[in-house]
Amino acid sequence: MLKELQKDKLNVLIFETREEMGKKAGSDAAECIKKLLSEKEEVNMIFAAAPSQNETLASLIAAQGIDWSRVNAFHMDEYIGLSPDAPQGFGNFLKNAIFKRLPFKSVNYIYAEGETAEETCARYTKLIGENPIDVVCLGIGENGHIAFNDPWVADFKDGKVIKRVELDEVCRQQQVNDRCFSKLDDVPKYALTLTVPTLFNADYLFCTVPAPTKADAVYKTVNNDINEELPATIMRKHNNAIMYCDKDSGAKLL
Repeated sequence: MLKELQKDKLNVLIFETREEMGKKAGSDAAECIKKLLSEKEEVNMIFAAAPSQNETLASLIAAQGIDWSRVNAFHMDEYIGLSPDAPQGFGNFLKNAIFKRLPFKSVNYIYAEGETAEETCARYTKLIGENPIDVVCLGIGENGHIAFNDPWVADFKDGKVIKRVELDEVCRQQQVNDRCFSKLDDVPKYALTLTVPTLFNADYLFCTVPAPTKADAVYKTVNNDINEELPATIMRKHNNAIMYCDKDSGAKLL
């Protein structure tokens, strides 16, 4: 590890490589899951879908001693308008990256064929209400978003569990930068996202943020005022949040 620091309640760990970053994030999350399973019958987890999570998810999959049959998996956000089998779909990403590779008790996707956005929000709100979230594995966007809570739609006091949002251009361009889409016009303009309070109310947050394109967002997450102008700053108020960076994303903090 290159550096460890704390700002308010947020712990920040910076590593030389993405591999070291992801290995530590996954290891810490795995130990947390095992601890929770020793205390309760089931654990409820939300997973972000993005290339930034690849190393963390691989580390989690390799972890030993977790009874995944007592873990319920939840999907964090999803585009509106993609075909159900589109590889860019976040549910499809998570299915391939982790959901089909571990024997979860349940896997809960946002998308359900034939539902309207309103019906999906109602179903998922009920589901989250019945399964209080213990652990979130997340990242942050180039504009400081968490999930699809971009600065102009983020609300730290949001009364909704999940909502329909319009994506800003910086957020959509990030999907091109991540090579998920070939050009900006291909990126959907609307999505469904779990809200900031839904994520913040989880007991543990493990936030993995690699790559030079995230360096500015990482720096601002640590140093900006805590408000919706940079949604990720809310993690500085959480009792159990850790942000894992590589030397590229953490460059402005080194």
